[in-house]
Amino acid sequence: MAKGRELKGRIKSVENTRKITRTMEMVATSKMKRAQDRVSAARPYAQALRDVIASLYSPELAERFPLLRQPVQIKRAAVIALTANRGLAGAFNANLIKEARATIAKLERDGVTVDVHVVGKKGLGYFKYVGRAVATSRIDIGDRPSADNAAELVNDLTAAFARGEIDAVYVVYPNFKSVLSAPPAAVQILPVEPPAAGAKQRDYILEPDAQTILGELLPLYVRNAVYRALVEMTAAFYAAQRTAMKNATDNASDMLKLLGRTYNRARQATITQEIAEIVGGAAALTG
Repeated sequence: MAKGRELKGRIKSVENTRKITRTMEMVATSKMKRAQDRVSAARPYAQALRDVIASLYSPELAERFPLLRQPVQIKRAAVIALTANRGLAGAFNANLIKEARATIAKLERDGVTVDVHVVGKKGLGYFKYVGRAVATSRIDIGDRPSADNAAELVNDLTAAFARGEIDAVYVVYPNFKSVLSAPPAAVQILPVEPPAAGAKQRDYILEPDAQTILGELLPLYVRNAVYRALVEMTAAFYAAQRTAMKNATDNASDMLKLLGRTYNRARQATITQEIAEIVGGAAALTG
């Protein structure tokens, strides 16, 4: 019955694994829903910022603000690569790292010097592994990123852009569209793009004046873009982890069915063999 005992041990092991993955799925689902709420809350505010900036923008005003400066040629750029601190989320982190690598490679092919700023242990571990120097790294931003976290990430880069030390800033993050869709994306957040021609203008009563308001809103707009990327990264990570853990739980259930059938067949074969031996022994005694 050695094979039967071995199968029972494997069944017990798979059952324990299934309990863990099911628990992790439930936890990820709960955290994902809270993160989705933060994403939903951040989007209307970002849209309102864009609308106000579009209404205040004019070519004459744009010349006075460094954050609206459109460089003739990008010579130096910063790439903020967002990843998670944890794994067990399928290809989530690998896809983000792949997108960051592609963005960096494209810029460097164009002759741009790239400074890499990494958020998350997975991204930091990868860049250390490949020997790529990183300008800054953060692994202390948790499941509830704040506006202060976004400011800490981008304030120095905004100041460097205003001084003309860098010509562009990109953020690589998962664009959270739904629980099943969060494709990685690289978005340029500096310089701030002027509104498209024909953009809807709103009739605002301005106090104190357009220049002062625009001067306050532009840095806020950049910080908000990073904050949105952080909250979308959190929501997308838990969505990916939930999917991965659900798949693992389903696979464990399938494996238990297979192991159960295998164990029953082995047990039946053992019982049949024992009965045959008993019958054969009895026949030998009577013969």
